[in-house]
Amino acid sequence: MITEIKYKKQICDIGKRIYDKGFVAANDGNISIRISDNEFLITPTGVSKGSLTPEMIIKVDKEGNVLDGDYRPTSEMKMHLLVYQERPDIQAVVHVHPPFATAFAIAGIPLDQAIMPESVVFLGTIPIAEYGTPSTEEIPNAVKKYVHEHQGVLLENHGTLTWGKDLEHAYYLLESIEFTAKINWIAKQLNGDRELSKTHVQTLVEMKTKMGIAGKSPLGVDTPEGIHSKKVTPSIGQGLSEHDLNVIIEGVSKKVLNELKKHL
Repeated sequence: MITEIKYKKQICDIGKRIYDKGFVAANDGNISIRISDNEFLITPTGVSKGSLTPEMIIKVDKEGNVLDGDYRPTSEMKMHLLVYQERPDIQAVVHVHPPFATAFAIAGIPLDQAIMPESVVFLGTIPIAEYGTPSTEEIPNAVKKYVHEHQGVLLENHGTLTWGKDLEHAYYLLESIEFTAKINWIAKQLNGDRELSKTHVQTLVEMKTKMGIAGKSPLGVDTPEGIHSKKVTPSIGQGLSEHDLNVIIEGVSKKVLNELKKHL
């Protein structure tokens, strides 16, 4: 059985990986692990994930009361505890701000297209959890709608939240979300973001089921016989006047700048 100190070291290791990959900046993000039915280890507030040490990790109960530790737990602990409450099978939760996935969250675009076989099988669909003020009950309430049928969410105007059977699993889901968002973004810039056909997606879903991977999957699109994929997303600006396009660009730019200001 893994001892508590080993769990704390795991959190520190994942924190370092998250920071080194640029998934967080400064003191952003938080990580937690379930160690018993009523005990959880969680990262402190105001500390960079790249410089965590085991003695900084806090133990809390399911009500959020500190059981052990000299630091204050992250102010976003409520959404971690909500996941554990709703999903007894979940052992770890990770929240970060990876750039591409967060850009999709700011734009309000879910990752629900059948773009790549790997994302269909291992990731499924990643919805948008409606915006909530950090540290309040608003975010847990938004996440609750999706926690049973998905492996993670994009937090609107905020970042990502993933949960898994262990900490490595939750972390790799995070990596998969960011990688999928990045590929999706690049494909859109090339005007070539094509979705797989329903027939191909159904084959992938059958593989997914045999592997014991749960969660909703993309549906795929209708295509002519012999055609494996089809572009369904309109080209950027298609059907819009120059004025309308400028309004959209200005709105997105303001959202991005507002997010950046929060971390300066």
